[in-house]
Amino acid sequence: MELESYFDFLSEDDIRLKGTRIGIETILEDFFDGSSPEEIAIRYTSLNVEQVYTTITYYFHNRGKIDAYLQAWREYTDRASREADKNPPEVVKRLRRLKSA
Repeated sequence: MELESYFDFLSEDDIRLKGTRIGIETILEDFFDGSSPEEIAIRYTSLNVEQVYTTITYYFHNRGKIDAYLQAWREYTDRASREADKNPPEVVKRLRRLKSA
């Protein structure tokens, strides 16, 4: 079975495990942070260990391409976080005020 058959390639910047809403970046970030494949499969109950190992194997087989994918994902999430901090919803503003009081 080809590794690609485990994934849904929704777009150039959105690769998910087939049948789940979990992106490969979620699995790989946990793996890079030191979690074992078994720990990752326990954390995300919609995954099995085979899917986690396949994602890691896919990364090692496509390291350059997936490193670029992960870098773009990190940049996107950093931008989105900065934007959310600039103009937070009213409930967040209220909670921040309560916290600082």
